[in-house]
Amino acid sequence: MENLAQVLLLLGVAVSVVVAFNRFHIPSSLGYLLVGLVLGPHTMGPVIDIPQIRVLAEFGIVFLLFTIGLNFSLPQIHALRHQVLGLGTGQVLFTTAVVGLVAWWAGLTPVAAFVVGAVFAQSSTTIIAKQLAEQGEENSRHGKLGLAMSVFQDVTAVPFVVVIPVLGMALGAELVLGALGWALAKALLAFALIFFAGRWLLRPIFHFIAERRSAEIFTLTVLLVALLSAWTTNSLGLSLAFGAFLAGMVLGETEFRHQVESTVRPFRDVLLGLFFIGIGMLFDPASLPNIWHWAILGALVLLTSKTLLVSFMVSKTGTDRLTAWRTGLLLAVGGEFGFALLAIALSANVIDVFLGQIALTSVLFSMIAGPFIIRYNHPIARLITRNLPRPGNSPTGPTLEPATSTQLKGHVIIFGYGRIGQSVAHLLDAESIPYIALDLDSARVRHAHAAGEPVYYGDATDRSILDLLGLDRARLVIISHDDVASSLKILEYLRGARPELPVMVRTRDESRVDELQKAGATEVVPETLEAGLMIASQSLLLLDVPPAQVMRRIQEQRSGKYRLIRDFFRGENQTETASYGGEDHVRSIEIAPDCEIIGSQLGALNLGDITVIAIVQSGHRRVMPPSDTRIAANDVLVIYGSLEELQHAETIILCS
Repeated sequence: MENLAQVLLLLGVAVSVVVAFNRFHIPSSLGYLLVGLVLGPHTMGPVIDIPQIRVLAEFGIVFLLFTIGLNFSLPQIHALRHQVLGLGTGQVLFTTAVVGLVAWWAGLTPVAAFVVGAVFAQSSTTIIAKQLAEQGEENSRHGKLGLAMSVFQDVTAVPFVVVIPVLGMALGAELVLGALGWALAKALLAFALIFFAGRWLLRPIFHFIAERRSAEIFTLTVLLVALLSAWTTNSLGLSLAFGAFLAGMVLGETEFRHQVESTVRPFRDVLLGLFFIGIGMLFDPASLPNIWHWAILGALVLLTSKTLLVSFMVSKTGTDRLTAWRTGLLLAVGGEFGFALLAIALSANVIDVFLGQIALTSVLFSMIAGPFIIRYNHPIARLITRNLPRPGNSPTGPTLEPATSTQLKGHVIIFGYGRIGQSVAHLLDAESIPYIALDLDSARVRHAHAAGEPVYYGDATDRSILDLLGLDRARLVIISHDDVASSLKILEYLRGARPELPVMVRTRDESRVDELQKAGATEVVPETLEAGLMIASQSLLLLDVPPAQVMRRIQEQRSGKYRLIRDFFRGENQTETASYGGEDHVRSIEIAPDCEIIGSQLGALNLGDITVIAIVQSGHRRVMPPSDTRIAANDVLVIYGSLEELQHAETIILCS
């Protein structure tokens, strides 16, 4: 019990720091590093020195690799082979090579230079994902690409876990090659043992355990499989983490993958926290005066090299330069896996403590700067690409010229030409309504333009491009992509340029509807809402609910969400009125001064299935008025329902 006080101190400081970091949206990994610094041997105050905790912390990487394996089973890696072997692997390999050569040129040994390159090649998926979500850019092109590449880094970095410990055992070049070859052979043997044996054994074992219906036994089995696989590779002279990764890959192919991940997540998070605390304890602030210039230089090399390499590689895939630079800026930040590789290198004596301090501080500086670089990735990328020539019909596709929209009048402007944008454009074309569209997918723009459609390459957040669209003559703007941050920037400009111009905006769900409407959107269409309504309507039809009633229910739901639908009145044109008696209509009824319902509450009216969607009182319109609203003379009630229900409601409301 002599260590209980230290354990309580460790937990208390960790909880306090991580809660504070979460409150300010700072990655918790940085919080754990701070805890390690505060409670480490290199700072004043209490020092946590519990060897058992250091042993447990090593299993943080084991469970991290185990969960990565769960999400990247062999079939998934094969399906994503072009990205894994292309951009993901290329970024890691080229960054390792370039940074390693620079470090070797600066005087490091080849082995130490290789380790520094491998550490600098990693990017923080945690920082990238959290910052993009906070900015609403997680569904943007650069956001999706950056997140995909950062996740693939975790997979492509697994060989480093095998290679780095070997480098500490060999001295000469021949010995290094021999040791690496022997390590590769043992890695293949471990793969065969765990993967093929696991395929035959793990699924029936987990079926048997699941039949016991005991969460306790299931948890113990997951821990046993992960640690047994780690022990197997460790017995072969490889790392514990490599075995856990292989076990995760095997379980990732089973139907138990999600439950296994849910079970192991608490152990992973706690042990990873201990791991980062251990890394923080390695940081010596006293050495900062001697290494700060090297650390800053290292952070600059890390940030610059990754930005340039990723931007170049992404641009070579046909992606536009702005998106390529934005992706490069996302991946510039250092990563938590770099700390793991650094810890492995230090424990294997591949690098010395002084170099470890410089590498650790460099990665830490980049992670501190990372959230700010990601937050301002668009203006930084815009600044970089501002002086680059803007081609006409380039590999990115045809771009707008000043004369492009001069002939357009009363047209619709569409931002985003994906499935939704194309559907809208085809309907507009069928009605002979002119339109012009912008998109950042160069292949899509080229194909559409070649087909004669007025689609051009351009960034809709660029005001100089917006000015070329004929805003002063447009009738409507439709934002059909789901990049909320971009939509808000477009709305900000449109409200200043033409505040009366109606703007339709698509969004993924209802969480950002209010924000978009306050920014000036005339109507916001949540994608998940419409999908939910369609599923609900088909479900009701399968349950033998009459089609007329289904349509009425769906219309009621839509009328509560979309203002424009509530404003639809049917005329006398038979093509616009009901083709069957169950179709619903909107009707306005003015309350005569001698009507008996004056003074009554709306909720007291016996209107059946009729919905009062608006009331006009003294010239002021109230949408979806509450049931306690009192009716006054000369009010106008806007009601919604079928023709039969409307006629019944009129007999109640229109009193003489």
